[in-house]
Amino acid sequence: MGHIKEPDGVDFIIESPPLTDKEREKISEFIRKQKIKAKNRKIKSTQRRKDKVI
Repeated sequence: MGHIKEPDGVDFIIESPPLTDKEREKISEFIRKQKIKAKNRKIKSTQRRKDKVI
């Protein structure tokens, strides 16, 4: 991925509106579910490497 250079005389300023409590809770719940899903997932690539080693 490359670096985007700002043209002379132009400033890229990004301002996002603050999150509402409802939005913040939805994001937190999504992250919580993803962490649980990742924790329960088996690592298949490691198992394959063990099978190939003789």
